Amino acid sequence: MKELLEINHLSTYFDTEAGTVKAVDDVSLRVKRGETVCIVGESGCGKSITAMSVMGLVEGPAGKVVGGEIGFDGRDLLKLDKNELRTIRGHDIAMIFQEPMSSLNPVLTIGEQLIEPLVEHLKMSKKAARKRAIELITEVGISRAEQIAGSYPHELSGGMLQRIMIAIAVSCSPKLLIADEPTTALDVTIQAQILDLLRKFKEESNMSILLITHDLGVVAEMADYVIVMYSGKIVEEGEVVELFENPKHPYTRGLLKSKPVLGRRQDDLYSIPGQVPNPLDLTPSCYFHDRCESCMAVCQTKEPQLKAVADKQKVACWLYEEAVVHV
Repeated sequence: MKELLEINHLSTYFDTEAGTVKAVDDVSLRVKRGETVCIVGESGCGKSITAMSVMGLVEGPAGKVVGGEIGFDGRDLLKLDKNELRTIRGHDIAMIFQEPMSSLNPVLTIGEQLIEPLVEHLKMSKKAARKRAIELITEVGISRAEQIAGSYPHELSGGMLQRIMIAIAVSCSPKLLIADEPTTALDVTIQAQILDLLRKFKEESNMSILLITHDLGVVAEMADYVIVMYSGKIVEEGEVVELFENPKHPYTRGLLKSKPVLGRRQDDLYSIPGQVPNPLDLTPSCYFHDRCESCMAVCQTKEPQLKAVADKQKVACWLYEEAVVHV
């Protein structure tokens, strides 16, 4: 499969009164056509900022993409002007935001917000767009579509709003769908239905998905390929089965160990010791060293590079420096 999205050495920084925050620091990743790639990690590791950088939604003066390339379908998104990017965003690349209540316009009806991308990108008439909007509401599993189209966001439940966000995102049949924590704050049954919807639309159009989550259960269910981020950097990546069965980085092992297992009695649920470091205090080192049970002297003074340790698995860890496989 040919890569649809190719991010090379992306760095996105934020200037604050206290200093510069390297929210995304030299990140490279690939998403193939028809593939689901999951980015996983704790809050604040750079997952969402990576997605916002792809969408061109990091705005100055505080935030800025300071380096790298974001190749999409043969074009570098960072070299496009606002009008060119606007024709791609919402049509070829769509995003489901983490909080649907704050992402939808509270003064416009659901129908109006569904109609807008259809008119803007597909050049539909308002009459045809409204008919398609009703169909989309039905396709995402919401009954009384006509009534819902005339409702406002505050009149719908969280699960219904997330379905509406999916309907808006897939309305123009995007090549790439970015889903930022699409199941957060939803109960387990609704979570499963949302994931089923994403799979359904992916299979129907061979759509690629970049899924951002901290839920390893979602990763196991949805991902073809997994990227683990920590403090703005990728620390491990690989195919989902290999990464779950043979995690290399101590942080990845800690994440998997902290996941509760159904049917297994545990007196205390494991948690990774310590806290994510302050992004303003980072120095050349492995950023995970003060939380790592396998920390060595070199980890505290030198940053490990992401290198291949197997055919389709990479890790940034000094434990594997001498076991590097050059592929």
